[in-house]
Amino acid sequence: MLNGGEPFLIFGAMTRMIWMSKTALFIRHQAKPGKRNDIRRVWEKYVKPRASANPAHEAYYFCYDSKDADVICVFQLYSSEGDMQNFLQGAWYADYLKEVGEFVAIPPQITPAGLVWAKD
Repeated sequence: MLNGGEPFLIFGAMTRMIWMSKTALFIRHQAKPGKRNDIRRVWEKYVKPRASANPAHEAYYFCYDSKDADVICVFQLYSSEGDMQNFLQGAWYADYLKEVGEFVAIPPQITPAGLVWAKD
């Protein structure tokens, strides 16, 4: 325990501390057939500018699935679970969900995860 009791892990000879409070999200969006670019357009309108300006978003990857033309895979890393909740509770988020909902086939698969190690 260091820094006010925050837990951490130390790995290997090249010591690297990873704060266990960091929260990652893996998200898989299934678009309606041919609507993947529409989802991207809505994402670029609502999410991209806010994630870019958010210092609590330590990493954000928006990817097209190479094997399925209707799937988007997203990885996000937040400084903490609280930062993630704050981002997802923004006043804009309901508008985003409404607009993107026109183009998704099923609700997204969302997997939260606690960061254990990261490469610099």
